[in-house]
Formats: sequence, structure tokens, C-alpha cells
Amino acid sequence: MGAIEDIYGDLETDVSEEEFREAVEEKVEQMGGLADEETAAMLLAHELNEGEVETVADIEPGMDEVKFIAKVMAVGELRTFERDGEDEDGRVINVDAADETASVRLAFWDGQAVDIDEGGLEVGDVLRVKGRPQDGYNGLEVSVDKAEPDEDATVDVEPGEGATAASLTMGQSDVNLRGLVLDTDAVRTFDRDDGSEGRVSNLLLGDETGRIRVTMWDDQADRAEEIDPGAAVEVVDGYVRERDGSLELHVGEDGAVDEVEDSVAFEPDADPIESVEIDETVDIAGVVRSTDPVRTFDRDDGSEGQVRNIRIQDATGDIRVALWGDKADKEIAPGDEVLAADVEIQDGWQDDKEASANWASSVVVLDDAASVGTTPADDAGDDEHAGLSSFGSGDGGESDASADGEASAEGAAPGNGSNGETAGGGVQAAEQVEFTGTVVQTGDPVVLDDGEETMSVETSEHVQLGQEITVRGLLDDGRLDADDVF
Repeated sequence: MGAIEDIYGDLETDVSEEEFREAVEEKVEQMGGLADEETAAMLLAHELNEGEVETVADIEPGMDEVKFIAKVMAVGELRTFERDGEDEDGRVINVDAADETASVRLAFWDGQAVDIDEGGLEVGDVLRVKGRPQDGYNGLEVSVDKAEPDEDATVDVEPGEGATAASLTMGQSDVNLRGLVLDTDAVRTFDRDDGSEGRVSNLLLGDETGRIRVTMWDDQADRAEEIDPGAAVEVVDGYVRERDGSLELHVGEDGAVDEVEDSVAFEPDADPIESVEIDETVDIAGVVRSTDPVRTFDRDDGSEGQVRNIRIQDATGDIRVALWGDKADKEIAPGDEVLAADVEIQDGWQDDKEASANWASSVVVLDDAASVGTTPADDAGDDEHAGLSSFGSGDGGESDASADGEASAEGAAPGNGSNGETAGGGVQAAEQVEFTGTVVQTGDPVVLDDGEETMSVETSEHVQLGQEITVRGLLDDGRLDADDVF
């Protein structure tokens, strides 16, 4: 084969070889002999391939025209509509398609829509598509100019596969997702442009691949107050939107959030505390070392706000976390294991860094959701996680905070069981013990940390944060009643 035949053979185009050769001759003539036929053929091939994208994820609404390959995941129903100034109704069918990177909605119009309605397209077909991308009602949409089956192409996605938190992509619709409820918010109301009142609420959902915020609208909004953290649920017929750079799964009037009996595990993928940087939005997880009382303050608009500081430690370090608004009321005590998701790292008042948990953040007491395993700092090795292995109704281990997986309201420390055993299991309830550690919380109780475990101490002695002390006394129900402090 000659050079022109080779170049044409590599093209994916509707142009015939004869038309391509004629175009090559015209291009040579236009360039006044500055290019030979092979160069002209290469220039034409580039022009014909313009708009070709490698994956669906590469498609953007601002593109004039795109060409891509995708597999049909779902075929909608034929809909008719009136066109302005025309007697004949328009027709459209929406088709959901995807490749290994993302999904996209295809809009087929008029004759194409009728052909599809008459059985011209089936779920599982692989299409070579040419069309114009735009922002549609449900996200990215391509208005199809031409689509042909490609029996030789392979797209490694299967219709009907269950979605996961990590697999969701912008514009995806008809999403069914099972997960564990990590956190819920109260129902909020707002005024729509038409004067009606809307209602919205959120819950945080996690599965073995990650987590996703679920936004529920109007009649579905009440589900956030009907479902408790730790419940396994299935989101039915959700659709994916983007907010502040993050994906959210939305549930409207056609969708639902149903509790299920299945076992669902969640694997926190938190950032190591020592590696977080100022102005980043991160997830951190670890053990609560200390908690401060809730403080109230007056806002500029005259309303009252509230904030509470806690300190979280993982296998790499510790950081102060400011809980704002309703999050300040969460029942969090020293020894609890928590996940603080989507917190913003800021300049701290006394520390180099401080995490801020605002309205867009989620703070989850892991024991509230399910059991949790921990990775002590000494065994962290090269693991870059925050020190929490997993939690969920799957294979998560029982928390060390207490026998039933709940931390004591009086501040039972990690490593201290509700029966008074230490992490080593050698000290029984009501037995005289001695413990040396650094004061990480003053007040009632005083909490000491020796780098491996914490101890709640009942004492009238005045101690200071950061002071290293030794206490001796009776250990009963996870708290040491100190006879001696030195």
C-alpha cells in the first residue's frame, strides 16, 4: 500500500477513499507546491480526526463536536414535543451510554429516535458516536448527529452492574447504590423562584470503595431524620451532580432511599495528619485525645453561633479540629474514634495547623455507625492511612473503647475496656494500678496519654496541659481513682 492508502486506512471517517484522494489533490494545489501528497494527506487526516476523544471522561460541554465510542447502558422511551412554528411534532429518545471512565446521556432526535423506538438499538450495543456536547438537565449530554454500531470495539463495562461510591461520574443517572449511613443532617427549607417552598437534607453514605454525600429533595428529605447512622441503605434512581468540585448523589421525586438487611462495609481512606497542608480540604480519622466545652459567640448579623474544639490523633500525629454549628453538639468524648470528612486545614491560633469542620464537612463517631479496628502508631509501618482500618457491619473488629463498641460517656479511653482491662489485658477491675502519661485534658476527668493509650483519671489535684505526671490508684470501670499524683 502507498502512503495515502496507509493514512486513509488509519482514519475513522465517513469520507470515502475517493473523496479523500480528491481532497488531498486540492490541498496540494492550495499550498502551491509547499507540501507533497503524503504531507497533504496527513494534514487532512488531522482535520478529519479533530474532535476525536479517547474516553467519555474527555468530553466537555464547550466542545463543538466530539467523536467517541461508548456502550449502551439504558434506552429511554420515545417522547414527543411541539416545535415552535412547525406543524409536525419533534421526537427524542435519551440513551445512557458509558465507557470505562464515565457515562454520558445521548439525545437522538426525530428519525433516529423513531428507529430506536422500533428496536434499532439494544442495551449492550457498542456505538461509534459523533455529536455536539452540552450541559443537559441531568448533566453532560451529547446531541447525536450520527451513531453506528461497532462490533469490533470492546468497552469493558456491563449494564446492570451495581454502582459504587468511587465509580460515580458527573451526569450519571438512574444510579442504584448500596452503602452504610455515616452521618445525617437536619431538613432545611428554602424559597423557590416560583414562590413555593422547597425542602432538602443530606446524609453521608460509605461503602468499601469510599463515600459520597447524598442530597435528598422535597418528599425524600425526611429520610435524613428517619434513618440512623449505622443503617445499611440503598439509594434508588439517583443522579450525580457536582458541587464545589465534589460529586454528590441526588435523590428526587422519582428516587428513594430504602433500608436494606445486607451487610455493608466502609473503609475510611483518611489523609495522614502529619501530611495535611494549609488551605487543603481533607479527610482525617483517629482517636479523640481531648475535648473542650462548647463556646457560643455573636455573629455580625446578630445571630448566635457555637463552636467546640477537639483534638484528634492518628498514627502520624495530632491536630485540633473546630466543630462549628450543630456539629459542636455531637456527643464526642476522649477515646472515641472519629472520621472528620471534608475539613479545611487553616492557620491555627496556637498550632501551625487546625482543621475546620463547617457546614460542608461531616464528623462521624465511628462507634455510632459500627465496630472499628485501629492500627497503633508503633505498628503503622509504611501505612499512610490515619490509623483506622475499617468499620461497617461486615468484617470490622470490635472497638477497644468498650465491650459493646461504644465509648463511655465519662471518657473511657481507648485500650480500656468497660470491664476495666488495660490494652494488655493484665489489669482487672478494682485493682491498684500506676500510670504515667502527659495531661491531654484537664477537668473532670483528667486524661493522660502515654503515647500508646490514654487513661481517664479522677483527681482533685491541679494539673496543667502538657504536664507529665504519674498517678496511682484504683482502676474501676475504665477510670482510675487517683490516691497519689506525682
